Amino acid sequence: MSRPRILVVGAGFAGYRTARTLSRLTRGRAHITLLNPTDYFLYLPLLPQVAAGVLEPRRVTVSLSDTLPDVRLVLGEAERIDLDGRTLHYTSPEGEGGTLAYDRLVLAAGSVNKLLPIPGVAEHAHGFRGLPEALYLRDHVTRQVELAASSDDPKTCAARCTFVVVGAGYTGTEVAAHGQMFTDAQVRKHPLRQGMRPRWMLLDVAPRVLPEMDERLSATADRVLRQRGVDVRMGTSVQEATHEGVVLTDGAFVETRTLVWCVGVRPDPLVESLGLPMEKGRLLVDPHLKVPGRPELFACGDVAAVPDLENPGSCTPMTAQHAWRHGKIAAENVAASLGLGGARKPYRHRDLGFVVDLGGAKAAANPLGVPLSGVPAGAVTRGYHLAAMPGNRVRVAADWLLDAVLPRQAVQLGLVRSWSVPLDTSSPEVARVAGGPQRQGASARSGPGAALAADTDDGGAGDGPGRYRPPDEPAKGQPGSGATQVRPGSGAARWHAQLRSESETAKGRPKADRPGSGHARPLTESETAKGRPAAGAGRTADEPAKNQPGGEPARNQPGGEPAKNQPGPGHPPGSGHQPPEPHPAPGPVKRTEVPDDRDDSTKGDS
Repeated sequence: MSRPRILVVGAGFAGYRTARTLSRLTRGRAHITLLNPTDYFLYLPLLPQVAAGVLEPRRVTVSLSDTLPDVRLVLGEAERIDLDGRTLHYTSPEGEGGTLAYDRLVLAAGSVNKLLPIPGVAEHAHGFRGLPEALYLRDHVTRQVELAASSDDPKTCAARCTFVVVGAGYTGTEVAAHGQMFTDAQVRKHPLRQGMRPRWMLLDVAPRVLPEMDERLSATADRVLRQRGVDVRMGTSVQEATHEGVVLTDGAFVETRTLVWCVGVRPDPLVESLGLPMEKGRLLVDPHLKVPGRPELFACGDVAAVPDLENPGSCTPMTAQHAWRHGKIAAENVAASLGLGGARKPYRHRDLGFVVDLGGAKAAANPLGVPLSGVPAGAVTRGYHLAAMPGNRVRVAADWLLDAVLPRQAVQLGLVRSWSVPLDTSSPEVARVAGGPQRQGASARSGPGAALAADTDDGGAGDGPGRYRPPDEPAKGQPGSGATQVRPGSGAARWHAQLRSESETAKGRPKADRPGSGHARPLTESETAKGRPAAGAGRTADEPAKNQPGGEPARNQPGGEPAKNQPGPGHPPGSGHQPPEPHPAPGPVKRTEVPDDRDDSTKGDS
């Protein structure tokens, strides 16, 4: 008798735990396949420390092949699922298509950055959902401080050393806290103009920092941030973003070269294509994590709306801790459905507390409901992360020790460019690559329609709350929900101009921007792997996107990147669109109201 085939899609917290538990339960009696775009599991809560230079990138990754020896790893991204035929069609990183058959399918595809129709955000913001985004932000911040230190213009120096973080949830708070320490350490080596220091701003329409946490812990985090020099502005958000700065909802204009978007995430758009019942963009499942009417289909993590049996009438929030626990129950129930395990179990949970790392010895935590701050909280927070990581514990602890006794290395590696990490993407874990293989025929899973139609009220696993969803966001099939006519001056024109400029400069030619030259962009590896235009290709002016937290925009990126030739996520490399004529001079700033629509994300509960 042949072994049953179990297919797990995604190797985030839920997918990784599912595959690992299934391997232990089945003991070779089932054929387990794991489909994932990368060959590693990413421990997302420590990503802010990668961006701040505390941890090296590989420390927060765990090899799938090494830790899942009895699981077959297939590198690729799911494109289409044939529920009746029990097959899944995917695309490899090099653009080759493939098909996987299954007897049981576990969807754990995770989440992506959530964008909102705020003018300029898609073009000028950095996401924070994947390793490429963290590496880019680390290089970008380092470059701004170094350029500011060599600038003779006080205004330019101040703009380069102003860093705006939107979203005061777990991720945004940690990014601002670690970022301030990182840049302060840099200016001790590269002093700025007399009387100037780096300025980090943390914005949120919520009334307080970390509104998901106990008020005492929220107050602790707020106090630490302000003492460190972070400009915390509650009840304030971004009304419009430009390459020169951001317009705030209170009417103020802040000159900056850095906008970090940490306002929340939405489920991976793959689940939308199934045509099954949804709840706020998430696939409806029963307490056993099974999709009703589909005995072979299970879902867990951020893509699943799991009933919260502790709070009847609600679903469990999209957090790393719930995703990790989902994975264990999903694996046990899948094994039980095949007769390879015990009885089915419903998902129940008990919150053990929350932890937020504020950098150095500072943290806020309430393990088992006991509020802590200062050094004790820092010890509990780091102890929790070491216990929760499925690997690399010794290396992480060693990096923490070295960071405590040695100065941080602030250098630009230049491995990730701005157009490689667009904010509007369905794969923030994969950096886009210019000149990737070409493939056609697959339908797009990302883009403006996906971003708006799948909006949710929750933050994501390891991410801050997404509180900025206006009530009038377009739905699928409505204006702003799909590909539209390419606007002059969009990301494609800027990306093409930069690519041509870099090529000509390398050949010794002067830079020249020749609109309408007829040159088409090369496809990226990620896009051609999916066989579709770039995420957000041809988006409209107000068009939003899933975190990774990923991307970057068509802004004036200092540090040697041309101001007008920056690529934009509207057409990152790979969409295959002809670059249009340059954008006309910008008109007056259009101010829009951003209502207070908050999500409840609890990244740090232990």
